[in-house]
Amino acid sequence: MSVNHLDPAPHQLDRTVPLRAQERPTPIADYGLLGDTRTAALVSSAGSVDWLCAPAFDGESLFGALLGGPEAGRFLAGPAGPATVVSREYRENTATLETVWAAGKGRLVLTEAMIAEVAGELLPTTILVRRLSAEGSPVPVTVLFDPRVGENHRLPRVRRGHDVVCNWGPLAASLGASPRLGLEPGRPLTFDVTPGKPLTLVLALAFGEPLIHLDPAAAWDLVARDEASWRAWTEEIDETIPYRQEVVRSLLTLRLLTYSPSGAPVAAPTTSLPEDPGGIRNWDYRYAWPRDASIGVGAFLRAGKTQEAENFLGWLLHASRLQRPHLPALLTLTGGLVPAERQLAHWSGYGGSSPVRTGNLAASQHQLDGYGWVIDAAWAFVESGRRLTSETWRAMRGFADLVAATWEKPDAGIWEVRGDPAQHVHSKVMAWLALDRALRIAATDRLSTRRRLRWETERTRIAAELRTNGYNEAMNSYTRTYGSQDIDAALLVLPLTGLERPDSPRLTGTIDAIRRDLSAGFPLLYRYPPGQDGLPGTEGAFLPCSFWLVQALANTAQHEEASALFEALLEKGSPLGLFSEEMDPTSGLFLGNFPQALTHSALVQAALALRDNPPVLNPTNNPRNKEQ
Repeated sequence: MSVNHLDPAPHQLDRTVPLRAQERPTPIADYGLLGDTRTAALVSSAGSVDWLCAPAFDGESLFGALLGGPEAGRFLAGPAGPATVVSREYRENTATLETVWAAGKGRLVLTEAMIAEVAGELLPTTILVRRLSAEGSPVPVTVLFDPRVGENHRLPRVRRGHDVVCNWGPLAASLGASPRLGLEPGRPLTFDVTPGKPLTLVLALAFGEPLIHLDPAAAWDLVARDEASWRAWTEEIDETIPYRQEVVRSLLTLRLLTYSPSGAPVAAPTTSLPEDPGGIRNWDYRYAWPRDASIGVGAFLRAGKTQEAENFLGWLLHASRLQRPHLPALLTLTGGLVPAERQLAHWSGYGGSSPVRTGNLAASQHQLDGYGWVIDAAWAFVESGRRLTSETWRAMRGFADLVAATWEKPDAGIWEVRGDPAQHVHSKVMAWLALDRALRIAATDRLSTRRRLRWETERTRIAAELRTNGYNEAMNSYTRTYGSQDIDAALLVLPLTGLERPDSPRLTGTIDAIRRDLSAGFPLLYRYPPGQDGLPGTEGAFLPCSFWLVQALANTAQHEEASALFEALLEKGSPLGLFSEEMDPTSGLFLGNFPQALTHSALVQAALALRDNPPVLNPTNNPRNKEQ
């Protein structure tokens, strides 16, 4: 999910669980992502899986220490004594994570992966493979398998045999080991791993289906086959993209955050990682936002990956079928209604930042901008040389009709503030985009003359109203809402729409105002002026906005500045090349849910903008110089 959800209830500052201020949580940037395109695990550099939901991204937590502390469960496999991380990285162009520690006279290597596909097919069971191997001399290690399910940290019913099998009703988990260890859930086991004799651990999950027991040696073979699949997948990514290594990692992350059974992209695999530590800006992002997903689709398409776009359009048709032409702001991964928002009792939150929430109230909001993003994604699909199915084109026509009929109404806006609807300028820009892109698609398909004229008329009216009510002459900038003096970083998408010419003073003035008034210190931006959301506390800089600025600069012939900004942003990524939603401008710590699909989509789009807008060799062609 891309956006902030603001809660108007002051009483929610009262916490049922006291802050654990004395505890220092593992920094968000320390976590690596493992995934099988159904669910995902976050694993720390200590070898602890502190977050994993089952059977899907939005399921109940199996390991929840990230938000609930040790009593919420974790799966540790790492050095037992003092150790130093020597290196930690993904194997090239794969989702396999490798961590190396120096421990005494030896080294310990943890290689781990969740198996996504074998021979192009999803496995019937989620499989997490973890292998500890020693180099040089024996290394003492600790293994702790402590699964706890759901809000009340339910302990399992345990059956012991060749594997340890844990049951919670329809959910089952098994842990196998080679060599066998005699593991007991909840009890740490410490022993030596010797060179040449690695320990392989295999966690299997099933929900309402038979649990498949996989021999550790066979599971390790699957890791190699999984790596080959990922390498083949990444080979299809356009070789001409600058910063290709970072782009590949972001696209691979976006693929891991796509729920393969339906094609729905999840906004993030986590809930309630705080945007304001100690505050109440903790939201559940484990759902699919058509807006965010559409931005990701554009990134995939322009990078040469088309299947993901087809899968998304298929999911969208299914997910929106009962509510069309209305487009929900967010949906579950299977296209259902998002659960009512609620707070989990007895969860302390990340670093003591409660409440911990499930569900999301923003699902009930009217967000006009979403229609523009979705129809723009459909146009990108058509522009890539493909044709929409008749049902898809019918859905897009319905969305465009609704925009044409309702664009004058106020909405909640892209940032989903939980207050009264307003006339958000960005939303009107995206309404204009919805009609413009629908008309472009119509040029390749059948459309009645009456419909075409209606869309053209309303597109013209939106543009006129934006230039009258959405633009502040004194500020030389478009504003956040009609008649206001507030700036909105979402307007950095203006150069991508075609509403204004690249050399328009309105356009460059808006970019300049955003850079000036929303700066959080180079290279970071706030999304709107801090403190204007009506809540106590503050939030961090919003990382997607900085990548949008790269796009805006590149698309207005400011390539050198765009490149410098992009490189500075890449340095803000985690050691594994992952990004959260926000960052504390002072400490540089990640804030918000992680990893964030919108940030990675914006990163890819920024790199593509640098590719598609090379440096201007003749300075007289620079629109900035024309204004002077």
